[in-house]
Amino acid sequence: MLLALLAVAAAASPQAVCDTAGNCSARLTGDQLLAAAENLVHARQFDAARPLIAALENVPGKELERRFLAGYVAVETGDTKEAIAQFRAILAKDPKQTRVRLELARALMMQGDKAAADHHLRLASQDKELPPEIAATIRSARGVIRDQRMWNFRFDFGLAPDTNINNATSAEQIDLLVSPNNRLPFTLNPDARARSGLGLTASFSGGLRLKQNDHLALLADADGQFTHYGHSDFNDDMIQLAVGPEFKLSAKTTFSVEAVGLQRWFGGKTAQQQVGVKSNVTSFLDQGQRVGIQFDVRHTESSFGTSYDGWQYGAYGTYERVVMRSMVASASLFVRRESLKAPAFSNTETGFNIGIGGELPHGINAGLSGGLSYAGYDGAIAVFSTDNRHDFRANVRAYLGSRAIRVLGFSPSITYTFTHNGSNYPFYASDRHRFRFALAHYF
Repeated sequence: MLLALLAVAAAASPQAVCDTAGNCSARLTGDQLLAAAENLVHARQFDAARPLIAALENVPGKELERRFLAGYVAVETGDTKEAIAQFRAILAKDPKQTRVRLELARALMMQGDKAAADHHLRLASQDKELPPEIAATIRSARGVIRDQRMWNFRFDFGLAPDTNINNATSAEQIDLLVSPNNRLPFTLNPDARARSGLGLTASFSGGLRLKQNDHLALLADADGQFTHYGHSDFNDDMIQLAVGPEFKLSAKTTFSVEAVGLQRWFGGKTAQQQVGVKSNVTSFLDQGQRVGIQFDVRHTESSFGTSYDGWQYGAYGTYERVVMRSMVASASLFVRRESLKAPAFSNTETGFNIGIGGELPHGINAGLSGGLSYAGYDGAIAVFSTDNRHDFRANVRAYLGSRAIRVLGFSPSITYTFTHNGSNYPFYASDRHRFRFALAHYF
């Protein structure tokens, strides 16, 4: 190893000298030191390259090259944990380093984290300067990952300050309709108005995919969200399960049909109990693009009254694409229909959502999204108006987190959500500001 190191050093610098006893030394510039390290790495003399790579730490302006060589040596010698740390450190400062992202994806695949590897391959595929053969290799690798993925799971927990834990109006007084031309002012009980609170929150999501053959797999998905307050009347818990087959229609397109069950409790009572089916078609296009269409049909029951029992239908279309090499932009349209026993609660809602999110410098993950919708109801609530209810709704969500920071394997994040419901019925008009400070673990 020493002879190889000195040979490279002597070739890189004319200042390398040896005395009559065979003791050699060399004075290298930063560029010469880097060239010597690269030559050794290319020759796969990794043990000889390591001290030169370590020496680059003292050379100004060579941090990216040093970390890349250190990560490359680590992944080639089986130390995927070190490789991932080095490549992530580079991307934390410059998310547009496509070669680094590809090497990170390779290390993640070697470690068995195929979902994360697919994410980084998707981002890398958006680079328009990729040679055609590399782009084709990425597409092929992503296809293999999608075909072989078996499971994923994440969960988080934290604190959730909320200005409106009961999602109620902030109005102190509303008018009740006692006759067609006569309204009576009515002061709302404090329990019927918006209340703020600090909750303990947790959530999880996971999925299992069992491949049966080249064209068929069985899917099982589970999601849960739990928020508890000091006043248990406003605790909000939800669990959803889905099971069904997935059919591979082509190398890029899949179709799935799943039976769905959902249970939601509010204040310890069953707010919703749903059973139904959902179907989804997803197609993965070139350069990190994806389109999807989903249909959802469910029967719902509620312990809050039979007026809320009935059917729910939904259709959703989504388009995603990678932008700026490290961000994913999305746009979706939706139509939802609730056909309940009470016409006053039955409604049709149409709307759209747009968003962008991804990696920023300094190891930050961020996202911003928002949407607008209109809901028209089938009937009037006689005590409020003779006109049917109609709502205009808006939502904004901002997310900030960092997977570069780990606390016992958990990454911190903060999420802010604002929802507005404007209604011709003041009783249903509301604003809600929510924060969520959480620690998340990804498997």
